[in-house]
Amino acid sequence: MQIHLLGTGAGGGFPQWNCNCDNCSRLRAGTIKSSARTQSSITISGNGEDWILFNASPDIRAQIESFPPLQPARKIRDTGIAAIILCDAQIDHTTGLIIMREHDKPWNVYCTSAVYEDMTTGYPIFNMLDHFRGVNWSEIKTDQSNFTVPKADNLVFTAVPLKSEAPPYSPHRHATVAGDNVGFKVEDTKTGKNLFYAPGLGVIEDHVLEYMADADCILVDGTVWTNDEMSRHGISDKLASEMGHLDQSSKGGIMETLSNLQKPRKILIHINNTNPILDEDSPEREKLNEVGIEVSFDGMEIEI
Repeated sequence: MQIHLLGTGAGGGFPQWNCNCDNCSRLRAGTIKSSARTQSSITISGNGEDWILFNASPDIRAQIESFPPLQPARKIRDTGIAAIILCDAQIDHTTGLIIMREHDKPWNVYCTSAVYEDMTTGYPIFNMLDHFRGVNWSEIKTDQSNFTVPKADNLVFTAVPLKSEAPPYSPHRHATVAGDNVGFKVEDTKTGKNLFYAPGLGVIEDHVLEYMADADCILVDGTVWTNDEMSRHGISDKLASEMGHLDQSSKGGIMETLSNLQKPRKILIHINNTNPILDEDSPEREKLNEVGIEVSFDGMEIEI
């Protein structure tokens, strides 16, 4: 299984267009050891030719241009993207669908019924796409049953329900239902190895911990270092937990949980522009290095 990280930032990317926080200002000035990041999205292939896109970020055009296997190569208009899987209905994971409206046939989109409801009501992107080529929707069940996707050779997918938060425009906001947020186990039947991918994660429940412990590689929510990070920077009075994200540094947080796992390679993704781990010379980054947790970057390649 080949995994290519198209985007590794949280909503707004890094630097965020209207943000002058310490990280963003120093990146623009060239005084921080770091790199720019587009908004979170990955793509996976079992054969090196046909790719499954996980989440369609607002930066999808630049992301496709950065990765030749997704670009047109077989006819006048085409792409190496065979299907799209959505983890949730968040703006930073779905807006790219509008940008991709010129596809020459309906997109094969896989998501839960809860996400489908959001995408046809509060945030009706699927309805908008009906005015172009439309969408072939395949429902992803939340009972942790396996499913396959055409052209995803040797790959088996499992949706893993997560406790996070539904988008502000969702009828499930503050009253989430199963399927508002899911992570994915992706198993390569050829190698027997698997990836656990969860860019948004508010609580590590027992079943989630089991998937993590069994994974060969984890790509997991790295949004914030502290729960009150946004207020510390004077950006928002909301806690990360209120937005559906578990911080890294608290007791029982992402760092402590991952450091106790022996089997998997551990990588953080969906990193907010305020997070000090973006500074490669920061003490927070050093703490992650000490416990063997990596920080993802755009263009990162993983093979398992």
